[in-house]
Amino acid sequence: MYQRILVATDGSTLSKKAVRSAINLAAAVGAELVALYVVPRYPVSYFEGGVTISVQDIARTEKQWSDKGQAVVDAVQQLAQADDVKTKAVVTQSDFVAESIMATAKKYKCDLVVMASHGRKGIKRVLLGSETQHVLTHGTVPVLVLR
Repeated sequence: MYQRILVATDGSTLSKKAVRSAINLAAAVGAELVALYVVPRYPVSYFEGGVTISVQDIARTEKQWSDKGQAVVDAVQQLAQADDVKTKAVVTQSDFVAESIMATAKKYKCDLVVMASHGRKGIKRVLLGSETQHVLTHGTVPVLVLR
């Protein structure tokens, strides 16, 4: 059925449900798992002209975010290994989460993407955006959405 499943996570309670479901599905069908955490870039232009932030502070902040992301995917890898699911832990850095998810799915030849959605509607979805919606409408790989 599926050979390689990508699960996108941000470490939140909701995404942990998606992780658990992805691990269970991978174990049931004998698939490999790719656990992905997308780290945003530091918003330098947001502070442009208002606050001076040193390059070292930006680098330190980005490293903290990357370390957190690595810890999240390492935890997914440990959970999956407990269920005998072969897992690759991946951290990417991008301001475009949905594009990173789709690019990672393509790079690792994933045939399913599993991700969570808050199910926001109306103005909240417009204001907050929906990475899940973007992956659903622009991706070429089937997507399993969990709420």
